[in-house]
Amino acid sequence: MVSETVQVSCVTNGGAKNNQGFKRKHLGSDENTTACCHDEVSDDKGDIGTSGRDTSTNINDDTQPDGVSKRKRLPKELTFQDMYNNQDAFDDDDEDDSDWEPVQKHLEILKWFCTNCTMVNLDDVVHCDICGEHKESGILKHGFYASPCSPELDLIQVESEARERDKDLRFEASASNCSTAVGFDERMLLHSEVEMKSHPHPERPDRLRAIAASLAVAGIFPGKCYPIPAREITQEELRRVHSLEHIETVELTSQILSSYFTPDTYANEHSAYAARLAAGLCANLASAIFSGRVRNGFALVRPPGHHAGVTQAMGFCLHNNAAVAALAAQAAGAKKVLIVDWDVHHGNGTQEIFEQNKSVLYISLHRHEGGKFYPGTGAAFEVGSKGAEGYCVNIPWSRGGVGDNDYIFAFQHVVLPIASKFSPDFTIISAGFDAARGDPLGCCDVTPAGYAQMTHMLSALSGGRLLVILEGGYNLRSISSSATAVIKVLLGESSGYEPENIVPSKSGLHTVLEVLKIQMKYWPPLSSSYEKLQSQWGMYSMENKKKQVKKRRLFEPPLWWRWGRKQLLYHILTGHFHLK
Repeated sequence: MVSETVQVSCVTNGGAKNNQGFKRKHLGSDENTTACCHDEVSDDKGDIGTSGRDTSTNINDDTQPDGVSKRKRLPKELTFQDMYNNQDAFDDDDEDDSDWEPVQKHLEILKWFCTNCTMVNLDDVVHCDICGEHKESGILKHGFYASPCSPELDLIQVESEARERDKDLRFEASASNCSTAVGFDERMLLHSEVEMKSHPHPERPDRLRAIAASLAVAGIFPGKCYPIPAREITQEELRRVHSLEHIETVELTSQILSSYFTPDTYANEHSAYAARLAAGLCANLASAIFSGRVRNGFALVRPPGHHAGVTQAMGFCLHNNAAVAALAAQAAGAKKVLIVDWDVHHGNGTQEIFEQNKSVLYISLHRHEGGKFYPGTGAAFEVGSKGAEGYCVNIPWSRGGVGDNDYIFAFQHVVLPIASKFSPDFTIISAGFDAARGDPLGCCDVTPAGYAQMTHMLSALSGGRLLVILEGGYNLRSISSSATAVIKVLLGESSGYEPENIVPSKSGLHTVLEVLKIQMKYWPPLSSSYEKLQSQWGMYSMENKKKQVKKRRLFEPPLWWRWGRKQLLYHILTGHFHLK
């Protein structure tokens, strides 16, 4: 039973009657749920009769707390004259009616979150409005081989075809017959956000599940790749990368059910453990590759790491896995290490750790947009410091939507010329796949073939000693298909991309020219490439100017407007004056 104070208004023959302040019970007996007013009109003169509910009013008046002025008692039968003479009895501003609330029906809107991209959809929609994935997607079971259109599609055939295609190369993996290693441990899935906010966190355990499912369906892992056993990174190893305060802060989260380093960087009681496993796997892979036990490797790890700096965790990252791997390779004997970061966000943590270190060359391709894109760092003029100038190379895209051609073009004219001159002993890729087509955070257009081609181009460096470390990427279909394409290149397959006659976008060409102009001070061989591209940029400018002139001529006004009343309009249309 719910009791509340209500205001009842009954209208009879155009007259209104207000009974305020009495209690009415809802969901009670028939007696209590009958109409609140059964008043009858006494005569045509306007006299209004009242029901026997005045006793409720009297009870209510008697139960008023001290200090509240009681209403003036009124006779049971009132005329309009009585009402006029007793207006204060009806308009009592001191009466507290704060407990009155209208009865409202709350309409519950059903919704579901897309497994693939985490975006919210209404319940009556079967396919995600953003990525088109089916509501009951099988991507976590079958990876990107699952149909995005229907969960009822017979995936057994898809799975058997993938295994049939690879059956000649499938065998029990061992260190002696596998050239590619994969580091993965299911305990890293324990790192997750405890309490979901408005929608699921993009950095979620399903990212690893989707990639692992894709590799399993394709027969790549387990199968063709050698598994690297996981271990926890030691504090001594972490001290070479992070401050002791940072390490202790991360470890403190193991005593807390849910915590946040920043509004978007969460931790639960298992996060510190998962971060130690991720860093330990990367260190083991780097040692195994440089020592020659395996040719190359892929670290299927989380939480990611390239935003984690010396003293802070941020951007979903706790420990910097790429930095740990680079120092592990140097501990194994590598003199010079190259880190190429193609995550759509700048790896500010990796840059901070190595910006004064000439033995590590850091190259990042990322969206920047004048510092407006997260994390805001990574401008072209950030080149390193304190004697290590030129060992930090940033290629900052000025817009979203950047695709394969711009990335491959930057590789051809910036990344590979500088990396070849640096001549690394070991190469690491900070492989965020959030620049992939369909990613909800990156909003760029790189395809799996584009990632495969970039991997192929880097595999020619450092004698093929290449370690790929997973960073970002939040569309499960994009991240799993891209990671699978990269691992296939590590296994020796073709990228399927034709890099001849790459034509960049105008903004992409401008970015590459800006980087070359800055970096050729530290890498002189870039001068010839800069001069060649500058002439090409001039041709683009001339073509654009000709198009603008031609467009203006299409709207050439009549000549006599020049001396008439439309003189100002004539000069504007012909380009002599410009409106701001």
